[in-house]
Amino acid sequence: MASEFVVTVLYPAGGTFDMRYYKSSHLPLVSRLLSPLGMRQAAYIRPIEDDADAPYQLIAELRFDSREAGLAALAMHGQETQDDIANFTDVTPIIVTGDLKSG
Repeated sequence: MASEFVVTVLYPAGGTFDMRYYKSSHLPLVSRLLSPLGMRQAAYIRPIEDDADAPYQLIAELRFDSREAGLAALAMHGQETQDDIANFTDVTPIIVTGDLKSG
């Protein structure tokens, strides 16, 4: 079985972040566009809820069954999902992609 492909989006601490918009509009947009192309899970954590000095205010993770599916989905709809970021935050996210490995 091919390894799972993960897209991690790190939103640095500071700046504005409209959590209501993120949950009610951005996540549904991501799901609507990427799920039909193989995204099987989208989740996030909020490090600043546990540590006010955390370097990231939100970390999102998108999981795909394969690298091929993930890269194809990003090629087709990545720009549209990234364009929506300005609607809920003024920070520039850091996007990291890779194959999930186990020890």
